[in-house]
Amino acid sequence: MEGSTKVPVSVYAEMTPNPAVLKFVANKRLIDADSYEFKNIEEAQPSPLATRLFHYPFVKEVFVSGNYLALTKYDIVEWDDVTLEVREVIRDFIASGQTVVNEAALATPQTTEEGDSVKPAATLHPEEKAPENYLEIEKRIADLLEEYVKPAVEQDGGNIKFLQYDEGTVKVLLQGACSGCPSSTMTLKQGIQNLLNQMLPGQIDQVVAVNG
Repeated sequence: MEGSTKVPVSVYAEMTPNPAVLKFVANKRLIDADSYEFKNIEEAQPSPLATRLFHYPFVKEVFVSGNYLALTKYDIVEWDDVTLEVREVIRDFIASGQTVVNEAALATPQTTEEGDSVKPAATLHPEEKAPENYLEIEKRIADLLEEYVKPAVEQDGGNIKFLQYDEGTVKVLLQGACSGCPSSTMTLKQGIQNLLNQMLPGQIDQVVAVNG
């Protein structure tokens, strides 16, 4: 079968500014979409790899973007004790040719064993404005974040999404390594505010960072 053909795959682990988050980088793109964030095994149903990783009791969250996964752990283990095993699991999964995220399945709500509906991981955040409804200034803000902020954040195993702009307040969503790290959140928020004030003088009063 073509789907089970082995492909040359390498995966390496990389530390992030958030000590609870480790980034596992592959030598190939894993998903077509921008990113997916799974906070529990129920949300991870469309991702066989994330589901597999949630079977480790220390895995708290799984974030997938581009060519990497960022895993957030509970403080019950040290990364040094589990990194090699996790890296092998991820590498073997990718090399087997299986789909990392079934993106088509994310178009419909998932259901838990108890029959509860789970929000698809790819749906908009409750405070997120759809790009097709952006005002001109919102388009500018989103473009600036995409060009100047997102590449650096991705390098650190995180992600940033523009949510909305309202009367001088910019709301952004932080995911992956950026989520749940107070010091990096504050630094990033200040950096974004400075950037937007430079590029859009007089139009930005504050940046509010929402942790995913």
